[in-house]
Amino acid sequence: MPQFAYKARRRSGELVEGLLDVTDRAAAIAQIERLGLFPVAVEPAKGGAAGPAERADTASKRAWAALLPPILRRFVERQRRPKLSELATFTRQLANLLKSGMPMTVALNSMAHLQTKGISAEVSRQLRRDVMEGYSLSDAMARQPVIFSDLYVNMVRAGEQSGALVDVLRRLADHYERFAQVEARFKSALVYPAFVAVVGIAIVIFFMVKLLPTFLTIFEGMQIQLPLMTRMLIGFSNGFMRYWWLIGLVILAAYVVFKRFQATEEGKRKLDAWKMNAPVFGRIVQLNIFGQFARTLGTLLENGVPVLTALKITEQTIPNRIVRDAIARTRQEVTDGKTIAQPLARSKIFPQLMIDLIKLGEESGDVPGALRNLADTYEDELSVALRVMTNLIEPVIIIIMAIGVGFLLLSVLSAMFAMTANIGGAMGGVR
Repeated sequence: MPQFAYKARRRSGELVEGLLDVTDRAAAIAQIERLGLFPVAVEPAKGGAAGPAERADTASKRAWAALLPPILRRFVERQRRPKLSELATFTRQLANLLKSGMPMTVALNSMAHLQTKGISAEVSRQLRRDVMEGYSLSDAMARQPVIFSDLYVNMVRAGEQSGALVDVLRRLADHYERFAQVEARFKSALVYPAFVAVVGIAIVIFFMVKLLPTFLTIFEGMQIQLPLMTRMLIGFSNGFMRYWWLIGLVILAAYVVFKRFQATEEGKRKLDAWKMNAPVFGRIVQLNIFGQFARTLGTLLENGVPVLTALKITEQTIPNRIVRDAIARTRQEVTDGKTIAQPLARSKIFPQLMIDLIKLGEESGDVPGALRNLADTYEDELSVALRVMTNLIEPVIIIIMAIGVGFLLLSVLSAMFAMTANIGGAMGGVR
């Protein structure tokens, strides 16, 4: 039977070492826990071998890996970043298990069986293995950066240091749920206008490609002068049918040029500046960014993260480079001993309401509370702005689609009226 060397700690914190004759590593861990010890490291003893179950599992994994091409293997093994709602669910489940009194390793083992959507069971298993080897939960999470961001890791670390890990995890869950709600509202506001636009374009293309050629065969045998609208439509249809590939190439070339421009630092900055200053849409972008800034910074400060670290993490979470640069300058000046409100005001990016409330928070000693109120305010304003944008975009798109479809119908009907009039005139001449 194989031997496993282990290191474990007693409840008093004393480190103990020993050897166990067991079938595999899992059995070794179970036996250590039955002894009332906390496992730190469990490895096959030198000269020993892993158990048959472990050897079979390893051989199976290697066999499957060998069958996959390298590119496909990377694609299959790649862990996608979870959605905000999925991360919120995972965090709340872990907080509830720890609140019930479960030890960390037992709670993580239960999380592996709960199988949160978007976060594989292997994430929880790896966290459990790392914690059993002596890592703190925050350090174990830091080893999986695709799943757990710097914001997440630093808040968990602050919770561990303050002894309020469960409360911090619940605040984290609330934090991600709020952002998930904002993201869902933003997406839902664009669903209906996008659907109407796609359907309208599909109708126009179907009419020009399928129906219009049928009408043209009728008009070709008639020696009549077609109306201007009909001639314009026929010319556009013929051009589309003949040169659709060229139109596709032009669109593809424009897309490639745009992507290359967007990939440059100058392009990213110009696009970010345009997004913030665009009519109607720019207001929504600003409210979203300022709300995200206030919510993230306030949550970090509320959980005991130092100001400079909190500003650094908040800077990394903001997608807009213009605002990110302003936060970086603020962080530099805060390092020099200044308050947060002063450098934010000098950036000329953040609104006066935010500056005034942060200044009041600094004077009263409750900056997290001021930032929390700001976040609530901007999120409420964002909801109103999204409704206004939706109410504005829907009629505009409907009007544009109505004009396009109306032009098609009038072009065909005017041609049919001309043809009917020509037939009527010919019959009158025969009499």
